Amino acid sequence: MTHRHAQRLSRRTTLGLLFAAAAGVMAAGMPVAAQAQSKGEAQVQVQVKVRIGYQKYGTLTLLKGRGTLEKRLAEQGVGVKWTEFPAGPVLLEGLNVGSIDFGTVGEAPPIFAQAAGANLVYVGNEPASPASEAIVVPKGSGLRTLADLKGKKIALNKGSNVHYLLLKALEKAGVAYADIQPVFLPPADARAAFERGSVDAWAIWDPFLAAAEKQLGARVLADGKGLVANYQFYLASRTYAEKHPEILRIVLDEVAKVDDWGRNNPEEVATILSAQTGLGKDVVALAASRYAYGVKPVSVDVIASQQRVADAFSSLKLIPKPIVVKDALLPVKQVATK
Repeated sequence: MTHRHAQRLSRRTTLGLLFAAAAGVMAAGMPVAAQAQSKGEAQVQVQVKVRIGYQKYGTLTLLKGRGTLEKRLAEQGVGVKWTEFPAGPVLLEGLNVGSIDFGTVGEAPPIFAQAAGANLVYVGNEPASPASEAIVVPKGSGLRTLADLKGKKIALNKGSNVHYLLLKALEKAGVAYADIQPVFLPPADARAAFERGSVDAWAIWDPFLAAAEKQLGARVLADGKGLVANYQFYLASRTYAEKHPEILRIVLDEVAKVDDWGRNNPEEVATILSAQTGLGKDVVALAASRYAYGVKPVSVDVIASQQRVADAFSSLKLIPKPIVVKDALLPVKQVATK
């Protein structure tokens, strides 16, 4: 057995354990309604769907662009519906109200969603990617250090991954959160405000970050390195995860395959991302160069990291109540990986 083959087997075994304890719900594999009526049928009738929420970044965008998930699930009679969201908080709102079943977001959105009572579960994460988010200033700005942010207007998407980045950056600089002026805007509106000079700085993630650097000459005041982990999390509605664990196992296995492919094919990755996002190849290539590939089950260490994020927001009264992050796990033994 080759080393690469062994890696693939290990990856599939690990992902398969994600929903092992819930396998009794789906003892026959896929839902009965999604199976072919007879062995000789040329096509399988689609009667079950997985509705996926995605953003303009990361492995899910690549997965959508390659079309491999649709092919694999079609064999099981499962359809796929994709819905794009501008940011993680609204994606998780969609998950909470039942318009999607599965999606990916950064560190902070699940914290805000769980605190608001959303019935979601963590099902996996990509490795830390701290350089994929940053606080930027206009190229002609006189702001040179994080301490210079005191008293300034900073655009950001409330409850997004960069909200936590901003907290940690201010903490490092010795600037109180109350001493800056947060301007809560979604990415498109934040960019417009940044361009016209209505804000002094912008906390943003890729590929919007890469676009600001390439197209506007924005200067990075600080990225996440040394401040935050910036994990990307895969989440599902608890109801869907309990009812369709095998479908989610297949989704995560296809994510893992795309991770393997993307790590080794940067030129093709840029081509797909450009087509999927409408952004130039130079922009998406920069963003993709900062990706961290390698989906894995949510480990004890990662949950502990998320709890620190939750506690930081709770201490500043930015969420309505303290939360216990591990409550948003399925009642199965989580597989810790190192």
